[in-house]
Amino acid sequence: MHEEKKEVSSPWPGPKGMIPVTSGQADDANLHNRAYLDSILVEMRIIDAVKPNLTTEIFGRKYSSPLTLAALSHLNKVLPDKSRKPMQEKVAAAKKMNVLNWIGMESDEDYRKMVKDAGDTVRIVKPFADHERIVKELQLAEKLGAVAVGMDIDHVPGENSDYDVVDGIPLGPLTFTDLRRYVKATKLPFVAKGVLSVRDATKARDAGASAIVVSHHHGRIPFGVPPLKILPEIKKALKGSKMTIFVDGSLMSGYDAYKALALGADAVLIGRGILPELLKDGQAGTEAKIEKLNEELSQMMLYTGIPDTKSFDSSVLHFE
Repeated sequence: MHEEKKEVSSPWPGPKGMIPVTSGQADDANLHNRAYLDSILVEMRIIDAVKPNLTTEIFGRKYSSPLTLAALSHLNKVLPDKSRKPMQEKVAAAKKMNVLNWIGMESDEDYRKMVKDAGDTVRIVKPFADHERIVKELQLAEKLGAVAVGMDIDHVPGENSDYDVVDGIPLGPLTFTDLRRYVKATKLPFVAKGVLSVRDATKARDAGASAIVVSHHHGRIPFGVPPLKILPEIKKALKGSKMTIFVDGSLMSGYDAYKALALGADAVLIGRGILPELLKDGQAGTEAKIEKLNEELSQMMLYTGIPDTKSFDSSVLHFE
């Protein structure tokens, strides 16, 4: 007999589902992703190793680290203390630490408030059924100084075998022609976020996207392949395209980030890895966590003789 899935209690504040939780069951892609990450081991290469330089160039701009702050959304609505604005605290921490920040689905009004006096920001929109809304949000982000824009392409399917609905707003399908139109809607680099196959990676390239995020968006697809498992194939397929390849998914430490970078990512997105500190201690907690993540990444680079972020070598990795 079919067994009903047990409801998982959330460790996060706020309304149910606003911060998604993992089920820990067999179809939970996060379960397989974490297991795959933990199966990757690292050999030491100590002789001639030097303290590494984490400076990273993304979209022609220099940042202090290849760690970027993922496109979290709606966090201003989750805390009992409504005087706190975690989204603005995250923006401020990214600016202070000189790392690239991402912002996800927010109203135009809220987005304006979040990026006031912000550092470099990438705005990610959803594949709305209303195509003009997509163009409008992309162009607003450009007007407000975003360094890049993009779309959560993995938000096309919903949970009921239909197109997704977010915040009561209907989403729809995304064709190659649609994607090419959105790429051309602004002068900014366009990021296809939620790529988990060579097929979608090459279609994003051919549509004119400047970057992709290899990701299953916190396990949206049941039994989703771990992003780091598919990453080398995508990297090979995009060779020579000059596309920037970001990766996210269960990257909770600088050691996890190292593995993603060694397998071919140009930079990574850290979301859950900063979320507890952001919600508890705001900007200061987030800055401290970024510093800790950078220390872990630097430590692993020093252990393996990697002097800078252009020198990662996948041959240092071993798979159980």
